[in-house]
Amino acid sequence: MPEAMENDALYRDASQPTAVRARDLLTRMTLAEKVAQLGSVWVYQVLKEGRFDPQKADGLFKEGIGQITRVAGASSLNPAEAANAANAIQRYLVEQTRLGIPALVHEECCSGYMARDATCFPQIIGVASTWAPDLVEAMADVVRQQMRAAGAHQGLSPVLDVTRDPRWGRVEETFGEDPYLVSQMGVHFVRGLQGANWQEGVIATAKHFVGYGLTEGGMNWTPAHIPPRELREVFLRPFEAAVKEANLQSLMNAYHELDGVPCAASKELLTDILRDEWGFDGVVVSDYFAVEQLERAHGISDNKQDSARLALSAGIDMELPSTDCYGAPLFTAVREGKIDEAAVNQSVSRVLEMKFKLGLFENPYVDAARAAAVFDTPAQRQLARTIAQKSIVLLKNEGDLLPLPQNLNAIAVIGPQANNARHLLGDYAYPCHIESLQEMTKAGQNSFNIPVPDSVELVDNFVAIRPILAAIKEKVTAGTAVHYAPGCELTGDDRSGFAEAVAAAAQSDVALVFVGEKSGLTNDCTCGESRDRADINLPGVQEELVQAVAATGKPVIVVLLNGRPLSINWIAENIPAIVEAWLPGEEGAEAVADVLFGDANPGGKLPITFPRAVGQIPIYYGHKPSGGRSHWKGEYVDLSNKPLWPFGFGLSYTRFELSNLQVDKRAMKADEAVQISLTVANKGARDGDEVVQLYVWDKVACVTRPLKELQGFQRVSVPAGDCRTVTFTLHADQLRFYDGAMRQIVEPGTIQLMVGTSSADIHLRAEIEIVGETQEVSANPKFFSEAGVAG
Repeated sequence: MPEAMENDALYRDASQPTAVRARDLLTRMTLAEKVAQLGSVWVYQVLKEGRFDPQKADGLFKEGIGQITRVAGASSLNPAEAANAANAIQRYLVEQTRLGIPALVHEECCSGYMARDATCFPQIIGVASTWAPDLVEAMADVVRQQMRAAGAHQGLSPVLDVTRDPRWGRVEETFGEDPYLVSQMGVHFVRGLQGANWQEGVIATAKHFVGYGLTEGGMNWTPAHIPPRELREVFLRPFEAAVKEANLQSLMNAYHELDGVPCAASKELLTDILRDEWGFDGVVVSDYFAVEQLERAHGISDNKQDSARLALSAGIDMELPSTDCYGAPLFTAVREGKIDEAAVNQSVSRVLEMKFKLGLFENPYVDAARAAAVFDTPAQRQLARTIAQKSIVLLKNEGDLLPLPQNLNAIAVIGPQANNARHLLGDYAYPCHIESLQEMTKAGQNSFNIPVPDSVELVDNFVAIRPILAAIKEKVTAGTAVHYAPGCELTGDDRSGFAEAVAAAAQSDVALVFVGEKSGLTNDCTCGESRDRADINLPGVQEELVQAVAATGKPVIVVLLNGRPLSINWIAENIPAIVEAWLPGEEGAEAVADVLFGDANPGGKLPITFPRAVGQIPIYYGHKPSGGRSHWKGEYVDLSNKPLWPFGFGLSYTRFELSNLQVDKRAMKADEAVQISLTVANKGARDGDEVVQLYVWDKVACVTRPLKELQGFQRVSVPAGDCRTVTFTLHADQLRFYDGAMRQIVEPGTIQLMVGTSSADIHLRAEIEIVGETQEVSANPKFFSEAGVAG
């Protein structure tokens, strides 16, 4: 039993404030015990044949441990087994270490809890395409329930990177290119994951701090070249919103550098801005291996002690995924006077307060027998289906080819994505990371010098999921012949299957061609973490397959299942109907079929611009007045300067009309707000959703301002033939920017208001004046417009 069980141990008294308990416990700890709280251990380091092994733990947990890495996500354990393993780990720590300090268990949860039997939602780029923050919060709430039931306490999400380079493999994990949209969706993700109280909440971890989505060449970990004003106004904004609007309790550094300083060693980012300016009071964790990378990838250190010193002094409290620099090197550096023990105490205090806040000292265990009951329930699957349906973006629908009747005589289902359920998943779905662990295990070594598991079984049926072909067969009538032909592989140059695909199309009324990418981390994946691409066309010979099928003269519908914007110029010009389905998760097949056959009306909007070619990158809607074109001619010599599809774009099976723009005042001061209303009418024959988007332009300012900035949106459902009134309350301090002296101000001047259905489709305009003196903005400004629907 722990030695410190005496009655006067304040840290054992749950009635005491968390700060008091942490301070008391800290005074009782040896340096070795303190250092242990800043480290972590992979779950498989203490497992043997899927069960907790006390003998393995003896060598790793002697002084305690701060974090356990991915009990469910890095093993083959089902929910009950994961809960039992977590309980066994906690029991060892509580009963076999001197002070009995429980561990935090962290897991990945980008598109759902990354675990066996956990609901697999659409990848985040698709979730962003819903433009429905309430759905993001509902998704994160499911993640919270499942993680807590299995004994986990911290989720390494949301990704708040504003990304403007589709070459980057991790685009799919983000909410897209716009700081307002990313902020809004991210705040709701944090709220859903952290919950209403910490006894049932899961710590959200915003990442990657900061600028990770606009690096050299679109390559993972490479330097980012972002000037200070843009860094604050665009890339820092979602993190600031998460801290101030959602009480974010954890943050993870980015791998790359900014102007010679790796983010993992940036006191300016991790302390000066995050804590001193914003008031963040949570825990900063390292991205995996980032502390050691200060030496190996960045060269600002030549030993682990210095790497630990740089990271700790910058503000990184805990090292993930396993203890390295924050182990013996940190301990020795403190003993030798190279690191002040006060810095260690500060980080340990933060970790302990978090453990007290979560109630781990009073309730370190979970009811393993009840864990499975909250995993992938019918209601959760329905939520996954709803999100998938609403994430689908209709890019083109010439001649109203879609939706299809269910009683066609014959339909061709073609393409490498049509009959492969694995390709419906994003890179942080459970199978993808198990595949990565298996790849490392097979190699026997890896570039990170970490221990690899003896074996991790890939559980193919980690959750019930069907390929799209099966969902289509179920959707059509019994008399409809379905002719399936893959046509080609996702990658490679094998065209031997083209003839079969052409024959299938020739004998059908319509051809559905499913093309795209495979997401994951292994070498055969074309998108996902560290799967960056130098071109963003369809991989392999998939476009040639589409061309061959189109040559039959039969109507062709292309459905994209991919993790990034793709340059599909020929398809965009020549194929009558195009659907963007992203990576739609476990209910993706059903959702795609629902949309194709009209049981759901697509209303998704693009959260990121689609370039015509890789040479346009970076291309995004919110450029400055001198941007977006080549002066003075406008276009490139060999290509248009316009995107293939703009940010915010998406069609419907019905038609909407925006009218009757009303603004309740024409002038406002820096501390006031303006109410903007309009009518949205459904002029078609089908019920549908429209996303009303509010953009602003500060026409003359002391520094250049973007021609359009999203400052409000509302997804609204309107029955056929009916209308709704959408109202926005726009706050003057939403129009703040950093002036020449880097003061955050609201400046008097003319603001153009633009309301539309995409960044390029503006239907209504008005102007207002900001009047009075230039005002510096308070520490707690408004981040979002309030939006409402009536009628």
